[in-house]
Formats: sequence, structure tokens, C-alpha cells
Amino acid sequence: MNTAQSKKERKLGKITDNDNVVGYIFILPFVIGFLAFTLYPIISSFYFSFTRYDLLSSPRFIGLENYKEMFIEDPKFWHSFGITCLYVVVSVPLRLIFALLVAMILSKTTKLTGLYRAVYYIPSLLGGSVAVSVLWKRIFSDTGAVNAILRLFGIYSDTNWIGNPDTALLTLILLAVWQFGSSMLIFLAGLKQIPRTYYEAADVDGAKPVQKFFKITLPMLSPVIFFNLVMQTITGFMTFTQTFIISNGSGAPLDSLLLYALYLYQQAFGYYRMGYGSAMAWFMLFIIGALTALAFKTSSSWVYYESKEE
Repeated sequence: MNTAQSKKERKLGKITDNDNVVGYIFILPFVIGFLAFTLYPIISSFYFSFTRYDLLSSPRFIGLENYKEMFIEDPKFWHSFGITCLYVVVSVPLRLIFALLVAMILSKTTKLTGLYRAVYYIPSLLGGSVAVSVLWKRIFSDTGAVNAILRLFGIYSDTNWIGNPDTALLTLILLAVWQFGSSMLIFLAGLKQIPRTYYEAADVDGAKPVQKFFKITLPMLSPVIFFNLVMQTITGFMTFTQTFIISNGSGAPLDSLLLYALYLYQQAFGYYRMGYGSAMAWFMLFIIGALTALAFKTSSSWVYYESKEE
């Protein structure tokens, strides 16, 4: 018995002494989590997109009917997609512009620079939360802070900015722009990597600040701009929490806040049309993938990599 036990211990010792086996053991929790909570849901949603599935009964295969309804029979689908595209096209550039502007200001080292960076980053930590969305809804109400500030300048307004279809999306865009902290920190890191010798040489040549910005800062920062552009575009198309809270989950007023993710949620979990919601999710995945591929395809014409061989 002792001999058999010692053989098992030696065999176990050989296994644990193998670096590959130890590595596999350590990554096993991640692999299990990835297979169970990422890969399996992805494959399942692709199958559900070809079915009629209400979560209560077994899915029934219907072919391309969900996609046909999306593209041809559902006007709200194209409305939500159009609203989302407008939201992304306006909010992403504004967010990146403000992030770069603040990053350039904070790149100048002072005693309070660390505090300023933390303060400007706080909105990105809180911006997607339920509490901030509720606060934002209150600020832009008819009795909110915006109208109170306008009255200080002699402009008397009782407009409910959130409840007005003409201005509701604007308030959501302002909330997105307010969350520029993460992009700002990435820009700040990129600015720190630009060699100071470039600016010193430009000073010797008599270059003005605007010239240095367009001839040195932007080209050297283009890889960081490219990264932020791709990531913020993806984030913009996935916006859900803010519009859900501000519009009470309905997209009101008059569907002006019916972003794509909210409409997908309504179809999948509000009307129990999981098959239709899965089809919408795969269409959005295709759109995001196509835009990302386009960004990478065109990056060679405007993104400068210092180490790239000519």
C-alpha cells in the first residue's frame, strides 16, 4: 500500500513540476468563465436570432424572419439606429476634443496637478451610474439647475430640457461629453511620451504654438487618438444606462431617446422577444465590426507610428 501511494505521489509530483500543467491550472478558472459566460452566450444568441423565443417556451426556428422584420417591417428599428448614429457622431468627437484640451492643460506640472487629474477623472467613474443619471435628469428639468443658472443671466426659461423632444438628445450628449476622464488620462500619457527635443527644435525655428500643435503634437499623438476613437465609438453604440434611467425605460419623449441598446432591451426583455433582440444584437455587432475595420483600414493614411519603417 505504501509503495502504491508513493508511486501516486511521484506521479503527482511530476505533473505539478511541469510548468505547462501549472500554467493550465492557473488559467483554468478564466477558461471556464470564458466558455460558460462569453462563448456559450455568443453562440446561443446567434442561434436564437433565427428563432422565435419568448424565454418561457422552447425556441422555434423561423429562418431569416427576424432580420426581415428588422430591415423591412419595423420603423422603430431604423429610428433607434439613426438616433444612435447621431448620438455617436456628435458625442464622440466632442468628448475627444475636450479630453485632449484638458489633457494638454494638465500636462503642465504643478503642485496641484495630481488633484486636478483626479477631479477631472471622477465623472468617468460616476457618469454611467444610476445616481448620476437621476441627477442629470433633475438638473435639466423645468425646475432644475440649468434654468436657475439661465435666470441669473436674465433668461427666464421653464423648459423641461429632458422632456422636450428637440433637446432631450442634446442633454444625453452633454452627459457623454462630461465623461471624458478616461480619454483624458490616455491622452495625458501620450503627451508625456512626445520627446521635448521636437518642441525645442521647433522653438529654434520660430514655430508658433498653433504650428507646433498641428505639426508635432497631433501627428505624434495620432496612435492615441486612433485608440480613443475606436474605443469611444464602441462605447457610444453600447450606451444604455443613461437613456434607460433618464427616459424611464421608454425612450421618451416621442422616442427621441430611444437608443439602439434601449430598443434591443425593450424587445428582448420587455416584450419577451429574445430571438428578435438577438438578431438586433448581431446586427449591431456587424456595424461595430465594420466601423472598426474601416478605422484600421484608413489608419495608415493618418496615424503616424514613430517606429514604423518607411
